[in-house]
Amino acid sequence: MAQTRKLARTRPALSEFLRTRRERIAPETVGLPAGTRRRTPGLRREEVAALAGVGVTWYTWLEQGREIGVSSAFLDSLARALQLDAAERRHLFLLTHQRPPVEPGRTWCQLPPLVARLMNDLTTRPSYVMNLRWDVLAWNPAAARVFGFERQPAEYRNLLWMLFTDDALRRVIADWSTQAPRMLSSFRRDHARAGDDPAIGQLVSELTAHSPEFRQWWRRHEVDAPCQGVRALDLPDLGEIDFEHTSLIVDESRHLRLVVYAVREGEPQADAFARWVAGEAT
Repeated sequence: MAQTRKLARTRPALSEFLRTRRERIAPETVGLPAGTRRRTPGLRREEVAALAGVGVTWYTWLEQGREIGVSSAFLDSLARALQLDAAERRHLFLLTHQRPPVEPGRTWCQLPPLVARLMNDLTTRPSYVMNLRWDVLAWNPAAARVFGFERQPAEYRNLLWMLFTDDALRRVIADWSTQAPRMLSSFRRDHARAGDDPAIGQLVSELTAHSPEFRQWWRRHEVDAPCQGVRALDLPDLGEIDFEHTSLIVDESRHLRLVVYAVREGEPQADAFARWVAGEAT
């Protein structure tokens, strides 16, 4: 019932949206004669349907706000015919299906400068940004001290790769044998979102060849909740310290996430950790 009421509210908006996008397209720009007997600007409904390769009756009903169901393929064809940009296409799906279109994930390797500034302000919060492939794109000094990203050459500065091949990082993550498969199961969600991205496929192939643990756990096809919660890190001169960690979306369309670690509230080693990341004696 709630969904029906919501659709009832969006149908008028969908009708107006389709009409305005149809009317802004000049016929001659899509290879149609402008003519002199057009009573309305832009394209006619039957012309939009023909360009999209969909039924004119079905399109007319959709624009009229009738209670009909249409497929994602129908909407994609319509978006192309109406020359919608990415934001408009997303809006069309939201109005029609009450959800955004499914987008194939792609790795991205550029970081917004403001995010880098934000990380550097978190002086006692190890933070880094990673993409859909889990490449670590940037990090703050606290994360460099804890995770040692700078030890890796740029082409292998990948959290998943380091998790299974970097002995130093393996020692830092307390209870690695429990935490590593959980992190891997979180990565599997991104692997599925990426579809046939060759970069992610190559990463999985290389880890399968290099790491027996990865090979064994990857075959389980386990999918966990988002990677957040409390994780113990075993740091030199400090021992085990509990950190709360979470990931924040900084660019949804490019699948960039900011991962932040913060010493757990009440942790007795909090002050010692702050001195340690600053390079002071503990």
